[in-house]
Amino acid sequence: MTNSAACRIVGVARRTGDYWRYGRKQVIRADRVVFYPPVVHPPAPIDPRFVSLEERLVIADCLREGRSIRAIARELGRSPSTVSREIRRNGDRRQGYRPHRAHRAAVERRVRPKPGKLVDNPELRMFVQKKLDKRWSPEQISRSLPKLFPDRPEMRVAHETIYQALYVQGRGELRRELTRALRTGRARRKPRRRPDQRQGRFEPMVMISDRPAEIADRAVPGHWEGDLILGPDNRSAIGTLVERSTRYVMLLHLPGRHDAESVRDALIKTVSQLPAHLTRSLTWDQGSEMGRHHEFSVATNIPVYFCDPASPWQRGTNENTNGLLRQYFPKGTNLAGHTPQDLAAVAAELNSRPRKTLDWETPAERLHSLLAPAQ
Repeated sequence: MTNSAACRIVGVARRTGDYWRYGRKQVIRADRVVFYPPVVHPPAPIDPRFVSLEERLVIADCLREGRSIRAIARELGRSPSTVSREIRRNGDRRQGYRPHRAHRAAVERRVRPKPGKLVDNPELRMFVQKKLDKRWSPEQISRSLPKLFPDRPEMRVAHETIYQALYVQGRGELRRELTRALRTGRARRKPRRRPDQRQGRFEPMVMISDRPAEIADRAVPGHWEGDLILGPDNRSAIGTLVERSTRYVMLLHLPGRHDAESVRDALIKTVSQLPAHLTRSLTWDQGSEMGRHHEFSVATNIPVYFCDPASPWQRGTNENTNGLLRQYFPKGTNLAGHTPQDLAAVAAELNSRPRKTLDWETPAERLHSLLAPAQ
């Protein structure tokens, strides 16, 4: 807003608004001296996890009454260790616990930014730099310090401190080129969303949390989990399907592309070989290859449920099966050269293995026992 508009809302003259904005305390006029109140900025709000001034006043009153640490903690709704630490850090041995003095000390201690530990300790900084040159990880460096310097508490640093010294611009604690020695090789952190902030990749989509209970307990057959195993540079792929109750495996032949259209067509072709009572649902991750999942559901009448991002354990059966398949399709090998006959032979061999989780029956035997009554 302009100065005139702000002064009009507050109800003062424009010149008075200028005086207030520029911090003038008084103006000498012909007949009198006009004093203006100083501009006082409200204190920044304190996070609820920190002890407030009101709580410090309660602590001081309770200590004066001779109450115990646990009794004070119960009254404040805090942990006894929080109250004990507050008294120990901000109290005084001679004058006792004075709440306003304790509050000022805590506020001053909380001021940021602070000089990093690697700035104040050149010896520690040189040690960290040498180990990073040898491609040690920050956590390996942090864990080795107590063993190498058991009697020197100043030679301690958390691995997060090392990461911040490498990632935060302008701090100058460690050489920027040392980031090349990290596993990722990145010079800055990769931002990640919290699970509750992540959004679904497809719209509409049904999440795994809305899946019926009968799927989770594996009591009813016909519920499948699916995924892709990828070749080098994600240029080739094989689709995998595994039935949750029998662990029966079916492989999708994707000789060319593995985009949404190709995966949709391969899924429709594969599941059409199964009887209706063995095609109840499909669970997949949020890979882009399932962008046409609604078309697959319309063509097959099979609902698709999606796992949460970065949650492979929600498809544990499929992840375990993919590990077994890597014996036949090692990582780093081109998967496009395998024919449908090759995939069928691998699936048949895997389905003929006795499995401990099936009481040493094979997946093929379990599936046959399910198909026999229907036949």
